[in-house]
Amino acid sequence: MTTTNTTNTTNATNTTKVTTTTSSTPHPYWTSVPSPLGPLLLTAGPDGELTSLSVPGQKGGRGVPAGGRQDPGPFRAAEEQLAAYFAGELRDFRLPLHTAGTPFREKVWAALDDVPYGATVSYGEIAARIGASRAAVRAVGGAIGANPLLIVRPCHRVIGADGSLTGYAGGLDRKVRLLTHEGVLRP
Repeated sequence: MTTTNTTNTTNATNTTKVTTTTSSTPHPYWTSVPSPLGPLLLTAGPDGELTSLSVPGQKGGRGVPAGGRQDPGPFRAAEEQLAAYFAGELRDFRLPLHTAGTPFREKVWAALDDVPYGATVSYGEIAARIGASRAAVRAVGGAIGANPLLIVRPCHRVIGADGSLTGYAGGLDRKVRLLTHEGVLRP
């Protein structure tokens, strides 16, 4: 089964269009891209949609897919946009994405797409945005922790209700670096 959702987000300075396709398609392509956070492992489906972006040592991160083919071709746009992001020239990614998650996780991940560059939200705010109860905050945290698209789908912008930098699958040091890069934290 394949489902395609397109989310358009507009704020005062940016418009973001994220297309997310959900199905059980494998990840036939992969590549590694250098970044200030270390090498990024990217995987893509047969149509070139980005299926994951992982960092070394990531909790629950994907590895090189079995039977996958190393090919930088499907990742040219992702590599260019990541370079522009880290150079401070890009705030919103415009890439075709392909994720596979439960309907609840897909709602949480879509809510992440609406968190603007340079801003943070709490887990409770994400729960409210998707219409989940306050009791669902822990489940929201689990869905955020399972985000397969670090950086591109900005789970690093989610913090504790008290402003603390809680959890990040890529490691708190990387979360601090990303939030500092976006101007949320001071160096």
